[in-house]
Amino acid sequence: MADSLRESAVGQLLRLVNRQWLPYPDERPEFQLPDYDTPIDQEKPADHISSIGPDHQPKRRSEGEEQDVEAFQLAKTATAERTVSRTLTPIRTSDGIVLVDWYTLDDPENPHNWSSPKKLLVSFEICMYSFAVYFGSSVYTSSIDGIIERSGVGVVTASLGFALYVLAYGIGPMLWSPLSEIPSIGRNSIYIATFSIYVLLCIPEALVDNFAGLMVLRFLLGFFGSPCLATGAATFQDMYAMIKMPYLLAFWAGAVTLGPALAPVVAGFSVVAKSWHWFAWEMLWLSGPIWLLMLFLLPETSAPNILLRRARRLRYLTSKAQLKSQSEIDQAHMSAREVAFDALIKPWQINALDPAVLFSTVYTALVYGIFNSFFESFPLVYPIIYDFNLGESNSVFLSVIVALMIAMPTYCFYYYYWVEPKVAKHGFGPPEQRLIPALFACFLVPVGLFIFAWTTRSSVHWIVSIIGVLLDIPQFAASLFAANDFARSSVACGCILFAHPMFVSIGVPGGISLLGGLTILCAGGLYILYFFGANLRARSKFAAK
Repeated sequence: MADSLRESAVGQLLRLVNRQWLPYPDERPEFQLPDYDTPIDQEKPADHISSIGPDHQPKRRSEGEEQDVEAFQLAKTATAERTVSRTLTPIRTSDGIVLVDWYTLDDPENPHNWSSPKKLLVSFEICMYSFAVYFGSSVYTSSIDGIIERSGVGVVTASLGFALYVLAYGIGPMLWSPLSEIPSIGRNSIYIATFSIYVLLCIPEALVDNFAGLMVLRFLLGFFGSPCLATGAATFQDMYAMIKMPYLLAFWAGAVTLGPALAPVVAGFSVVAKSWHWFAWEMLWLSGPIWLLMLFLLPETSAPNILLRRARRLRYLTSKAQLKSQSEIDQAHMSAREVAFDALIKPWQINALDPAVLFSTVYTALVYGIFNSFFESFPLVYPIIYDFNLGESNSVFLSVIVALMIAMPTYCFYYYYWVEPKVAKHGFGPPEQRLIPALFACFLVPVGLFIFAWTTRSSVHWIVSIIGVLLDIPQFAASLFAANDFARSSVACGCILFAHPMFVSIGVPGGISLLGGLTILCAGGLYILYFFGANLRARSKFAAK
């Protein structure tokens, strides 16, 4: 707990006041620093995880080093116990620069070596943070009627508050994701700075009485809440071996699916009892405690950032200017143009030059658009056909909990007993193997949509249509993680705005049937990607470069 506090935003601020508060192990008198003065023979195999050559560029590990690291990581994956510590020898370049890296093979400051409780705490914080941000998207919908009455705007215009939020958290990752990869910034500073702004913006959102001002605030809230979407998965990857990542992503998917699903349930009753402003207060009450928890107990997980701060700390302790981290050496030889290109242009280049990635981007954007369009039909079904009040209508979203309680354990069971043993023996295999569960689950989506479309009439009990909703949710949850957040959120933003007029124009049965037909095309696309994905990847011009 003490090291989490030290690495948190509050801990780092306290250390700025006094470096002796919350000291690192290497700042204690009894700590034995590595010998940074003894010359090291570069021809001799280095007992080190990573190294640099005389040209300041990363040097490939020797075969022995690779075997040591792989054996250690496999041991840590298979058992919760740590292996015997092993000291790592510093690496020196020909011009005297000494690489600052982990002190030992099981260095406790390496996020992969953190204890299970610490990893679970960080994972819980990221999931709750993501839940709160996604909660803030759809909680607005319960207040649309009140906003229409107060501002005198139409339904489509009032829906902008939802659409702009979704659009903004698709734009945000284009900035936050590359910034988080800059070692001097890291992930934690972005999380804390942006979420602090998010929490503060909830206050004027709850007080504003001007439609234009409310729309501006909704966009800003989505933008400053988006880092969880931009780098949440990267935070998990900082701590866990790749073979364990599917479990983390499954629970993260559950958190971000529950957020927008439960928000209307919570706000549906309170908005009726209080006022349309009430949804914003609920955003504040949810995000505020999570923000405080992150301030005090969210440590930095980016290894380049941790090692960069270690190098600065050691330069201060030893007065040796030649001590540098790998990231400092790498960035010293990168121009601003190269940094900007890697951060802003390369993701779009990959989409343009890699057919498989482009297909995945289009697919996830389409599925996410259908997801948001589908939910826009609820206000035209349950209050009108079944005479539900606002709170009862929004209670339909509780079916999401049932769906996730079925889908998540099923997937984890499949991965644990089928996929993980195969990966441990033969490696991950081609990417198309990850699509096998979707090849079966994808048919549930059109089935659920057609059940919903053809049973939403007064002569059929409302529970039947809710069963259709339950069948849809598990597959939709996967669409929350797209290769291109901007494309996905842009399509979703448009769908939110045109879905209501579409349902009014052609009716809910016709509109939902249209969405069901589109999901059949999506299912066909999955099979194309599964059977022809290798061929598409072979045609990638990006890979060829």
